[in-house]
Amino acid sequence: MHYQKLTGLISICRKAGRMAMGFDPALEAVTGGKAKGVMTAQDISPKTYKEICFHCQKKQIPVCTLPLTQEQIGLAAGRRAAVIAILDKGFFDSIQKLCDAAQQQ
Repeated sequence: MHYQKLTGLISICRKAGRMAMGFDPALEAVTGGKAKGVMTAQDISPKTYKEICFHCQKKQIPVCTLPLTQEQIGLAAGRRAAVIAILDKGFFDSIQKLCDAAQQQ
């Protein structure tokens, strides 16, 4: 249930143009102060995860791991990515709530 809501919300966020997909665009959004939060795939490489967390910590931007693989993110958003910067606080809060609910099940 939460999986469908989560992928739907990611799809809407992508169509609204409120996300930066991929490591380099996400990093640019983080360092530029545009990102309200960063989502990572559950199958992200440890090196990439460590690097994005380092930059987010410097800017005090929250990082959340999605209960989705890169392939599942690609199906929802139209492009495979391990790192997604969310540029809208409302979208980020909604996605984070769904991630928390999915992890509790």
